[in-house]
Amino acid sequence: MPKGRDLHHAILMIELDFAKKIHELGGKAYLVGGAVRDKFRAVQAHDKDYCVTGVDEKIFAKAFPNVAKFGKSFPVYSVDIDGKSCEVAFARTERKVGTGYRGFEILFAPNVTIEQDLYRRDTTINAMAIELLSGELVDPFGGREDVLNKKIRAVSKHFTDDPVRALRAARQAAQFNFEICASTVEAMKLCGEELSHEPTERIFDELETALKTDKPSVFFRSLEQADLLEIIFPEIAQLRGKTQPTYFHPEGDAYEHTLQIVDDVAKINSKPMVRFAALMHDIGKGTTPLEKLPHHYKHEHRGLDVLEKMNKRMTLPNEWKKSAAFVIREHMRAARLKQPGKIVDLLLRVNGLKLGVKDFCDIIRIDNHGLPPYLEHAQEIIDELLKIGGKDAPPELKGLEVGQWIQAARIRRFVEMKI
Repeated sequence: MPKGRDLHHAILMIELDFAKKIHELGGKAYLVGGAVRDKFRAVQAHDKDYCVTGVDEKIFAKAFPNVAKFGKSFPVYSVDIDGKSCEVAFARTERKVGTGYRGFEILFAPNVTIEQDLYRRDTTINAMAIELLSGELVDPFGGREDVLNKKIRAVSKHFTDDPVRALRAARQAAQFNFEICASTVEAMKLCGEELSHEPTERIFDELETALKTDKPSVFFRSLEQADLLEIIFPEIAQLRGKTQPTYFHPEGDAYEHTLQIVDDVAKINSKPMVRFAALMHDIGKGTTPLEKLPHHYKHEHRGLDVLEKMNKRMTLPNEWKKSAAFVIREHMRAARLKQPGKIVDLLLRVNGLKLGVKDFCDIIRIDNHGLPPYLEHAQEIIDELLKIGGKDAPPELKGLEVGQWIQAARIRRFVEMKI
């Protein structure tokens, strides 16, 4: 196996061989999209996508007989380049002829140029290409400068053709900590009506990606800036202006508190499901009547109803919904529990969720600026409690009596631990 410079050369040759083969077919191969953007951000790209011009699909398929083809509206091939499965598409143009993401007429042909292909893309930072053989940068819309200046800018007036691009712009702002240009914010505002009719799975995909970023709050603030928050996430928008007792929440209203919690949880927990649960923890405060402010009595009960309405609108993954519901229901009492029986019950219930013990504790720690002792030692306690099972029960006990004995024994064990 080659080492050092030889290994680098071998890897480079794999991509170079692909480019040479395309050239032999009469075309050009380009690196496109995120990999080019990340090159100018000086970070390692996770994936590489390629675009081919000047080659007929039938000729390409004949030259690469063993590659997989997928895509309905236009062909995309999965090609092994540099030891990874990479997407290779043909340069194409798009023309909006209807509504939604299906309302496009797509043309891919050997005479479509790379500049035409880049023109159809969402933001300038994603509308660059590098020709593989020459290394030439193709940047007709100033994407490199926007990367260096940390700007999110629409490529053209066709940004609004696909309304989900507004969500992508907000997500990109969170993902890269870039600022959205004023003109693009105005373009995002024009997407509101059509966005309200988009398939909810497209919206959820952007939400999930935004929750994976270092600072998810930027996504929601960007949508708010573009007047889209109330359209896409009305439950979160309702938190605005819902004041809280300043002694407990000096950061401001329930909206500001929620975004701060999500960002702080994101610093210590990378799971988007956990970050979503943090986002939902106070969601019931959005339904507090104005005359009751700044108090939010029983907001945890109302929060479950809000979560259910949100789920009906966009169909959340079941584990996300269950985890969020648990946090909504338990986040207030978890920090205050004193009775051993209730503590044992809570610990065993959270242990049975995909939302793990650490995940739950991460949210409670951030929301309450610390943990009660039983949560600081939660896993240790749970491990000890689970040592007690039905095999330990007196043999004369039957049915429900065994379960009652196990519960009582576990409570005694917790008390004996003196935590």
